[in-house]
Amino acid sequence: MDVITKDHWDEALWQKAVIIYIEAFGEHGSKPVEIIRNMFEKQLCALHVAMIGNEVVAMALTGAIQDSRILLIDYLAVRKNVRGQRVGQDFVHKITEWALAKDAYNFVLLEAECEHTPENLGRIHFWETCGFKLLTDNIHHYIWVPEPYMAMVLELQTGITIPESGKICFKYIEKFHKKAFRQN
Repeated sequence: MDVITKDHWDEALWQKAVIIYIEAFGEHGSKPVEIIRNMFEKQLCALHVAMIGNEVVAMALTGAIQDSRILLIDYLAVRKNVRGQRVGQDFVHKITEWALAKDAYNFVLLEAECEHTPENLGRIHFWETCGFKLLTDNIHHYIWVPEPYMAMVLELQTGITIPESGKICFKYIEKFHKKAFRQN
């Protein structure tokens, strides 16, 4: 698997990734492309695209949380026809290798839907197989989406203190989202 990572807007690469993005998140679960472009203009994010041969098999948007050493996985999706074949785990591993090589991050953070549905439990299990720890002390409710979320965290550097509180993690996540959605 080859992974292409861009920290600037690349229309051609986005057109390859957007198919998987919309397949996974739909029109309502995804950020509008104008917001994503804005995130690139502010140097908040990177686009990661996994390819096997000429086929795009996965995509992710990651974000740097300002004034911290935290990488947020904002979106990650694997093409349906390759799920269950370790593509997702290998892709997450490549993203964490990239984060380590940048030497800018101590840990990776994400938010996982936590309603007790088979789909959500499967996603949480996926992230746990990638080494993430579910922080169960706080269920976060956004005002604009009905689903509750919990934070998950993956340590990148040993000996670094990582948040053990979902409440603290969501302060970082909200900081990222506020900056991402702000027009200036």
